[in-house]
Amino acid sequence: MSIKHYLQFKDFSREEYDHLFQRSIFIKQQFKTYQPYQPLKDRTLAMVFEKNSTRTRVSFEAGMYQMGGIAINLTTGDTQLGRGEPIDDVARVISRMVDVVMIRTFDHQIIERFAEYSRVPVINGLTDEHHPCQIMADVFTFIEHRGPIDGKVVAWIGDGNNVARSWLQAARVFGFKLHVSTPPGFELQAGDDGGEHLKVFADPMEAARGADLVTTDVWTSMGWEDETEDRKQKFADWQVDVEMMQIAASNALFMHCLPAHRGEEVTADVIDGAQSVVWDEAENRLHTQKALLEYLLLGKI
Repeated sequence: MSIKHYLQFKDFSREEYDHLFQRSIFIKQQFKTYQPYQPLKDRTLAMVFEKNSTRTRVSFEAGMYQMGGIAINLTTGDTQLGRGEPIDDVARVISRMVDVVMIRTFDHQIIERFAEYSRVPVINGLTDEHHPCQIMADVFTFIEHRGPIDGKVVAWIGDGNNVARSWLQAARVFGFKLHVSTPPGFELQAGDDGGEHLKVFADPMEAARGADLVTTDVWTSMGWEDETEDRKQKFADWQVDVEMMQIAASNALFMHCLPAHRGEEVTADVIDGAQSVVWDEAENRLHTQKALLEYLLLGKI
């Protein structure tokens, strides 16, 4: 099997996602019924973190153990990456010692370059430009609760960041409409052309009107902490509250990739309310990433 990386959501086809979601259903059922499923025995995952993580680390590390393999957690302080060793050399060495690598970093070019020189699959655990594993879990969660996402409307409220960009790629793959509303100056980048799948709104309420899913993220992502107070002022009208959820579809879901700041990007009565599926969404990172690891290492089963 040729090496396949997962660096952006668009790296996989609709057919591949359909396969991954079917495997996720099976893998989740095994987990819920305490049935061991360990196809990755003696396989090793290296996790490289330049950004702090809770859900990404726990889901990948626990997932790899549950699948019978082992996971090694590395930070830049643990490796020569923090001492200036070229990324090409690090990739050449690490990929000779493990079976798959997950990287969570800032600059997307770092992970692209690592993958170029890696002899094993590389997974994007998050970069400043893309967060494909999150959106894979989000789409799976929507399908679990509401059925096919094809033809639906997803409303993104807030920063035009890495998560929003991955949602846009998902809209193209799955054929749904993405409504985006961001404060001025925080739009999706010029190269993020969604064509017929993207509609941009100045008014966040109009973006959410009739949406089947309303989703958001923190106003200040990791690495932009110096802008926190300025962003609080500029994003004040982009809060997901009960009023916004009421003008969405009657059975609309709410999602958030977490961590969440109640009272900022979302009110407590929304994230802790009946329409919220954020805890299922977070758990599904575990199951979809286990399916991803299985696919990258063993192919279609």
